[in-house]
Amino acid sequence: MDEVKLAELYRYPQAGRWLRANMVASLDGAASYEGKVSPLGSQVDQQVLSFLRGLADVVIVGANTIRVEGYGPMPPQDSWRDVRKGRPPAPPLAIVSARLDLDFDAPVFTDAYVRPILITCASASAERLKAAERCADVLVCGDLIADIGQALDALAERGFTRQLSEGGPRLLAEIAAAGRLDELCLTLSPRIVAGNGPRIANGPLIEDLPFRLGHVFEEDGFLFTRYVRVAAGDA
Repeated sequence: MDEVKLAELYRYPQAGRWLRANMVASLDGAASYEGKVSPLGSQVDQQVLSFLRGLADVVIVGANTIRVEGYGPMPPQDSWRDVRKGRPPAPPLAIVSARLDLDFDAPVFTDAYVRPILITCASASAERLKAAERCADVLVCGDLIADIGQALDALAERGFTRQLSEGGPRLLAEIAAAGRLDELCLTLSPRIVAGNGPRIANGPLIEDLPFRLGHVFEEDGFLFTRYVRVAAGDA
């Protein structure tokens, strides 16, 4: 898809903080197939995913998604040059992990173009904290669990105001429950997969969080939707 068009469709607001989530789901609502998201995607879906990363100041991902999807480093892309003018060539990856049960020798850390950020909590072991600090900037947010609201505030204080979450479902549910989800970019994959996979948000019931449709377009049977949160005064 044309990159100029993508830039028009997905530009962030010019001022203030903004958290966008990017997710994919099957026609019957599954957020994964056999535990992984990648089988639900397409070439255009990957192009949109990459471009959204280029637009963001920081990419936020849960530790389980890092492990299951086999995340690697995110080097700069040619398509990011125009949209990242005045900013570093690539955004850092911010990984949310209460226990820091990650392989710090994996390429996502050792080959990172930009030093990653690890978001954890005070109950993480001192040994794991020490190991994490050797390969990433560590933010301790919360006591027994990683407090996503505190974490997003801390990222914004560092200048990362254009935030992109790539999930997984538990992280998205936490972001939404904390009232921090401003925008959801949802790709609808033209597949029925059944099974018992989670929905794109997997957590306690949220009472009221309305969204309005920002745009929708179709490529190869995939629907690319963008929903923007309805402000309280506009509901």
